[in-house]
Amino acid sequence: MSKLLNMKVPSPGESISEVELIEWLVSSGDYVEKDQSIAEVDSDKATLELPAEESGVINILVDEGDIVNVGQVVCTIDTSVKKKEKKNVSISEKNNDHGIEVEKMNKLENEKKKNLTPLANSIATVENLSVSDKDEKKIKKQDIIDNLSSISQSGDRGFETKKLSSLRKKISSRLVKVKNETAMLTTFNEVDMSSVMTLRSKYKEDFKEKFEVGLGFMSFFAKAVTKAANEFPHVNSLIDGDKIISYKYVDLGIAVSAPKGLMVPVLRNAEKMTFSQVELNIKRLAVKARDNKLSIEEMQGGTFTITNGGVFGSMLSTPIINPPQSAILGMHNIVERPVVVDGEITIRPIMYVALSYDHRIIDGKESVGFLYNIKEYLENPVEKLLDNYEKNLFN
Repeated sequence: MSKLLNMKVPSPGESISEVELIEWLVSSGDYVEKDQSIAEVDSDKATLELPAEESGVINILVDEGDIVNVGQVVCTIDTSVKKKEKKNVSISEKNNDHGIEVEKMNKLENEKKKNLTPLANSIATVENLSVSDKDEKKIKKQDIIDNLSSISQSGDRGFETKKLSSLRKKISSRLVKVKNETAMLTTFNEVDMSSVMTLRSKYKEDFKEKFEVGLGFMSFFAKAVTKAANEFPHVNSLIDGDKIISYKYVDLGIAVSAPKGLMVPVLRNAEKMTFSQVELNIKRLAVKARDNKLSIEEMQGGTFTITNGGVFGSMLSTPIINPPQSAILGMHNIVERPVVVDGEITIRPIMYVALSYDHRIIDGKESVGFLYNIKEYLENPVEKLLDNYEKNLFN
């Protein structure tokens, strides 16, 4: 006798009433294990995986791309069905003339199931595609479709139409809102990164051995921001109606690139973190962003944001404020440039930095002063950034 479990869409967070079902990772009739990821759902804040609540045979009730309400039943699982054991075929079965060939086919089938989602596997089979992935990442339906669209004959002028995801629509709306509702300006400066690069080069091996994480540039910038925010509190504030809320702590947003778009996970109380704590937390959050595992709570409540276009080769940009915050710091690539030091032309590793800010709350004097302090801290990290514990660490 069948026993059906109704799988409902859980709430991804407060104020979210509906989500988009992006992709089923299984097909109707498949046997699923408890806690196995069976679908991806997209809210206006994050992409989340839907795990099976029990083991059994799944029956899918909604299509990919459908907008569904939180609490809506999207599939059922027949928990009365037990998993069938597969019969293994061995080449030692001498009476089977096709033993070797069957084993090879089974092996190929297992490899496909390992690397491809069921929908991707089905498309690849129909299109007679040989699919491999050197990084051994999960290949999904859209990956196959994207690759099919890139295989074109001479003179092909085709195109592909794809609906904006809920997350991308929300990002678009927020960016336009910032441009329309804030008096955003950007100020620039340049930083000689020689001292920071010397410190990293000298201590990176010891640092990695001690803390099991690399010593990156972001920890220096995070420390500089939290220190400068203490001297220029409006940069770490927001407007709420006719009031200014200034925070005595820094919840630092770190913009990271994720498969579904730009994500901004938050380091809580970054002003209290050591270099190693900053690096460990950035690594943890970046991995979760890459795997679409970030929770809503991990992206809420930031008071200031850092974005690093330099990892993509950007020389200079005007970053857009992350609302309701009032400022964002943009990092860029480091380039050896000729500069004048003590009256002599020399070559130094220079990074251009940008501070975009809301002029309604932050005056030009404050914005320039904040960014200049960032420059001073980074050019003199031992004297201005390291506490006593860290001075011992870097000596």
